[in-house]
Amino acid sequence: MSFSVLIVEDDPMVSDILRRVIERMNGFKVAGISATETDALSSIARLSPDLILLDIYLPTGNGLNILKHVRHRELATDVILVTAAKDVQTISATLRFGAIDYIIKPFDLDRLKAALKNYARMRKVFHKKEEIRQDDLDKIANRVDPDAEEVKEPFHEDLPKGVHQLTLEQLLTILLREKKPMTCQEIATAMAMSKITVWRYLEYLVETKMIKYSLLYGSTGRPSKLYFIEG
Repeated sequence: MSFSVLIVEDDPMVSDILRRVIERMNGFKVAGISATETDALSSIARLSPDLILLDIYLPTGNGLNILKHVRHRELATDVILVTAAKDVQTISATLRFGAIDYIIKPFDLDRLKAALKNYARMRKVFHKKEEIRQDDLDKIANRVDPDAEEVKEPFHEDLPKGVHQLTLEQLLTILLREKKPMTCQEIATAMAMSKITVWRYLEYLVETKMIKYSLLYGSTGRPSKLYFIEG
């Protein structure tokens, strides 16, 4: 099975991160990206996505209105909130209107991947069976990943001493945002960190195959490494 995803997000950097995560997940594809309520409603009618990753705060309109629209029209589209809104009233409203998950920004990439895996597992269970056992339902409701050990992601591993997940994610965000190979010094400047610290993180990301590098040869001296995210 494959699942089409509509991203509703007005921040280009965040929508780009979401797009890249989705494109790297087996069985998922990005159907479209919308930055306003009006465009999102049009995209939903035109694309009939399986899943919407939905922000609440939009420059025009509101994500909650989009969720209500999906439910009032009884569309076969599921919704996962990815938003900075964390007040109880908003969260309660989205759950009452049938959102299947809620991820608060700034989000953890592993949390987002887990939500997508759980969604895929739920859809596959619903597709294969006319009746569902209690343990299958519990695995979906409790977001238990039976394949967790086999599909362990790099960030699930014990990080080396002095390497922190938030800094790793900040570094990856910069590489995604700049969309070009960068030297260690350029990244260090963008992160306002020392070059030696950034170099340690870059070496870890290369070792775990999260990023790659190419060599830039000058007229003299050692070649410079240019780091980038493939794809």
